Amino acid sequence: MSSTVKDVAKLAGVSATTVSLVMNGKSGISQETRTRVMQAAKTLKYSQRGSKTTKDDAQGTLRFLKIAKHGHTVNRDHNTFISDYIDGMSREASASGYKLEIVSFEGEPVESIVSSLVGTQVDGLIVLGTELTEQDIRLLKTLPTPLVVIDSFFDVLDCNFVNMNNKDAVYKIIAYFVERGFKNIGFIASNVQTVNFQLRKEAFLEGMKAFGLGFSTRDIVTVDSTYDGAYQDMLAKLNNGLVVPECYFCTNDIITYGCIKALREFNVRIPQDVSVIGFDNLPMSATMDPALTTIDVSKTKIGYLAIRLLDELINAQEKQPPVKILVGANLVVRDSVALPIIKNS
Repeated sequence: MSSTVKDVAKLAGVSATTVSLVMNGKSGISQETRTRVMQAAKTLKYSQRGSKTTKDDAQGTLRFLKIAKHGHTVNRDHNTFISDYIDGMSREASASGYKLEIVSFEGEPVESIVSSLVGTQVDGLIVLGTELTEQDIRLLKTLPTPLVVIDSFFDVLDCNFVNMNNKDAVYKIIAYFVERGFKNIGFIASNVQTVNFQLRKEAFLEGMKAFGLGFSTRDIVTVDSTYDGAYQDMLAKLNNGLVVPECYFCTNDIITYGCIKALREFNVRIPQDVSVIGFDNLPMSATMDPALTTIDVSKTKIGYLAIRLLDELINAQEKQPPVKILVGANLVVRDSVALPIIKNS
């Protein structure tokens, strides 16, 4: 029987991921570790069969659960967003000798999802936690399979998370507005209860305080998280006399698109009358007019880190403490933020 990546890893005293990186000539591995892996491979007469993992090399199966509990955030508008997660997972799973399965659940109770997974022969699970509550994740944790949750984060929950650093991102947005001379900064929130949306709202409130900026509750507008829902909600608020501030930070790009459509119907110009910053850097943000300034977080990086973390959990010899990874953000500056008009005294 041929030796596998897992056999080499065990003999060398390293993870299967490290073996894969060494055998594929990747950087970032010490010479001592590289030598130990190559010696183990030689002892076991293991040979890499090209750059792709073969059936004999494959050490197991991982499954990504794309869960759309209510569909207000996990929907076709965000397919590109989720595809980036999958790209990062697929590349690293392949490099580490795993087969990656993708299973979608739409509108199913988490209890039913957990029941359907009992007895499933997979080595690890990655769960899209966007629309999940803390209780949902607790239910998923009852499964004996190693688990990593992405696109969500709970500080006190004994679980493994890889998420974007919302606080870091929102602070960059406020700092950019302040650098451009704005003081009257508004926030467009969502009435859909997702962890990241709530974290962004909390970060906005903390950030305004940290920058010494006052704000009125009337400058926090709450809308639905879908494009049509955000448009209709913002339109209703404008019809009811909403006073628009100098600038808005919107919870995500989809909400931004819907709100901009409503603002334009009231002849509010972007950025001449109100400057706008979104969050997610979806493809349309670069091509709309004006191109949207927004936050970009590497979704492929989050997917990659989720696989690395899951691989460590699978290969650990003893119970591991929970790991919570936050990935930083970059502000992509485009044309939706203007310098404020300087009024004559």
